Amino acid sequence: MRKTVFLFIVILYSVNTCLAQTPAQSRSDLEKERASIQKEIEDVKRSLDITHKNRKQTLGQLALLQKRLRLRQAAINNINQQLNFIQQDMNNSWQEIIKLKKELDTLRKQYAESVVYAYENRTNYDYLNFIFAANNFNDALKRVEYLKSYRAYREQRAENILKTQALLQSKIDGLKIKRVEKDEALVKQNKERQVLEVEKREKDQVVEQLQSHEKELKKEMNAKQRQDQKLGNAIAAAIRRAREEAIREARKKAATGAAANTAGTAPEKSDIAKNTSGTAITGANTPAVKPAVRTAPATLFDTRADVALSGNFEKDKGHLPWPIASGTIAMRFGPHEYIKGVVHNNQGITIESSPGTSVTAVFDGEVQGVFFVGDVSAVMIRHGKYFTTYSNLSSVAVSKGQSVKMGQVLGKLADIGQLEFVLSDEKDRLFDPEKWLRR
Repeated sequence: MRKTVFLFIVILYSVNTCLAQTPAQSRSDLEKERASIQKEIEDVKRSLDITHKNRKQTLGQLALLQKRLRLRQAAINNINQQLNFIQQDMNNSWQEIIKLKKELDTLRKQYAESVVYAYENRTNYDYLNFIFAANNFNDALKRVEYLKSYRAYREQRAENILKTQALLQSKIDGLKIKRVEKDEALVKQNKERQVLEVEKREKDQVVEQLQSHEKELKKEMNAKQRQDQKLGNAIAAAIRRAREEAIREARKKAATGAAANTAGTAPEKSDIAKNTSGTAITGANTPAVKPAVRTAPATLFDTRADVALSGNFEKDKGHLPWPIASGTIAMRFGPHEYIKGVVHNNQGITIESSPGTSVTAVFDGEVQGVFFVGDVSAVMIRHGKYFTTYSNLSSVAVSKGQSVKMGQVLGKLADIGQLEFVLSDEKDRLFDPEKWLRR
């Protein structure tokens, strides 16, 4: 019975240990996530150092500061999750320690009672009397085995006490380690909060300085809005031309297929006039000639190559390379209020970088068009049913109809230092490019 109790304790401890491994694994993932966040914060810091050299507050700098605040808050949330896991481990350890202490007290009490009983019945006469009091020889043998088992059981209980003490001590030592981990996590949390407050003040200063130049900023935004309108119209026109071209190709293929089908099914005159025996066939005996099968016109961009290219493009969502090697998203996709009174609905993302930076294709495709948007150039690439557009280029290195590969240079960034990157499909729907690019 006592042996069973001890086995139950060991099994319970093992189960609790296994359950504790899941949070431990999650904490390991959190550590990796925290390291990734810190790396992003360092990247943002390097970008901010570059913008500080310009000594001019821009929306790109504001976007960097806002991103850094989001990352800092994410780091604090990460530490909070780690603290929750540590606290959960500590609570589990406390419960196990209480259970082990109670069980140890019970084992000690029972062992003490067995020792007292053995002491009171310690003479050899009592043992012999117990054996010879048996009714027969088999009963005597059973009594001898019982005495041996009882002695082994007492030894096992003593061993159980020692093992339970070892388990209890290991849990207490583990609890001490977890307390140290919790204290270290709290110190990290306080440091991150202090840095967050400093960074918030820096962001507020930039916002204040931008607001002091609100008129100039609004003027720049109005100019950008007009430029975006021109770009949007050019993109819509290029997609319309691509659709029309695809429809013409589909009709041409359908007509060619119908002509080939008709030629393949048209019977010879001699075959119509005669049967297999060579006699003329007339009236009801004339076999019906099946009409040519018409091929339904293909839908847009549904060729095998287009379907494969579109599918591969979709599979790479979230893993596409950035169109420039280094830069900062100054304006995100969709409507945003950058400072009070300055609102803009961006059709793509605006990436701020150094003038002259090489702009590269994010995926394989074919150049759908190269056109001017005001005094800058734009390149549009078709990836099956998807289109990517790269605007604000000072020079272009590709031409219409040319096949391009992922990473191939399309041109150089103009003096404005802002790449307009737009992602759309054959229905002229706009997508958030940031969700498609590699994080």
